[in-house]
Amino acid sequence: MTCIKPLPLLQSALFLIAACALSTTAAAGNLAVLVLDKEGKPAPDAVVVVVPASKTATPKNPLPSQVTIHQEKMRFVPAVSLVAVGAKAQFINNDPWEHHVRASAAGAAQFNAAASGGFELRLDGKPEGKPAKTAEATFSKPGAVLLGCHIHGSMRGHVYVSDSPWAALTGTDGVAQLEQVPEGAAQIRVWHADQLIDIAPQAYAVTASPGKLTLQLGVVPRRRRI
Repeated sequence: MTCIKPLPLLQSALFLIAACALSTTAAAGNLAVLVLDKEGKPAPDAVVVVVPASKTATPKNPLPSQVTIHQEKMRFVPAVSLVAVGAKAQFINNDPWEHHVRASAAGAAQFNAAASGGFELRLDGKPEGKPAKTAEATFSKPGAVLLGCHIHGSMRGHVYVSDSPWAALTGTDGVAQLEQVPEGAAQIRVWHADQLIDIAPQAYAVTASPGKLTLQLGVVPRRRRI
């Protein structure tokens, strides 16, 4: 006869694994950040970046490693894209005329001729009844990137390359939702395309309870052409 012996070690191990999973879940919190403009109105398309002191956690929703940006009606669509470092972008020219993609540092750095890391692409216009022309680029450095066109000076777009996976864009209500941010000390940065001088980072303590924070820009963003 074969005797079945209890497995206390296995049971203990399973218990510890379950406990660790619960503790990992509990050691993070959700955060809603409201970004207002200088007049106190919600500021859409602002980037909120949370940099936790803990560097070992994994985000619930990683930032995109690939993004598609269209050129339509002499605009970059979307006007602002948020990606991870090393992300690849595909640019598609849906207009019947030629465009460029001129990428350079954004913010105050755009006025510095020595600023590096940019690139330039050329896309022919879309032939009638044929596929649109495309080009690709990689964003290998963190920070804000300004997109423009040599031919059409009014065209402007931005890509924000975040060095922290806990980052989000504000919606039309000015709110950015960040999930499962590691508990503990953190720095919160806010970037907006029309804020040339970055506002100072905000120190914040993330807890397991849902958090709310309001930050204000020093500018009134200009209205985007529709």
